[in-house]
Amino acid sequence: MESILKKIRVDVNSNLYQKDPFSSELGVSIVREATRLIQELGMENFTFKKLASKIGSTEAAIYRYFENKHMLLLYLNAWYWAWMEHNLVFATANLIDPEERLGVAIRLMVDGPLYRENDFLDPKQLHLLVVNESLKGYLTKTVDNEHESGIFAQVYKFGERISAIIQEINPTYQFPKTLVSTVMESSLLQNFNSRHLPGMTEAKPEGGERLNFFKELVVKTISNA
Repeated sequence: MESILKKIRVDVNSNLYQKDPFSSELGVSIVREATRLIQELGMENFTFKKLASKIGSTEAAIYRYFENKHMLLLYLNAWYWAWMEHNLVFATANLIDPEERLGVAIRLMVDGPLYRENDFLDPKQLHLLVVNESLKGYLTKTVDNEHESGIFAQVYKFGERISAIIQEINPTYQFPKTLVSTVMESSLLQNFNSRHLPGMTEAKPEGGERLNFFKELVVKTISNA
């Protein structure tokens, strides 16, 4: 199974880029090095000038692929959530019990991808980037226009698959999308807190505390509805 996923190049909304980065060696270098550099510097200090220096190219060349660093971040976010959807589909393909499938889904949301090898982008690096930087891509004045253009399709599709599992378990539960998006966002935030603001959580960066918390939260919420 993992060998199949390793060869998959996920698709994201074409509105995220000016030119498909995987259409050339330069484009591949841009997204691979950007994943590392944004994680290293943070979006505040990341620039196309610094990226160009790393890959031995020019800022102008990078602008041919991405309108700005904000769109590049959204591209990497979208790639991550599309990869997570593939993880969910493959990991639950042979599971009949929806509660088992929900357990896999919660683990994905809390701990990141189960399959951590890919020939195109590094899922481990992407997970760290999403934990530390992704919310900076959403909480902007341009979010409404970006929503209308379909830029967030990948995160929606991943969430909708998990919402459908919740509805299988309890068809009368009224807020499956709200519950899923709450876990998706807050699990990233709690992961960040455990590493940088430890006074905000009992969970350690490594270990099962966060996973146990969110499993209990979701299961009890669905069961008591």
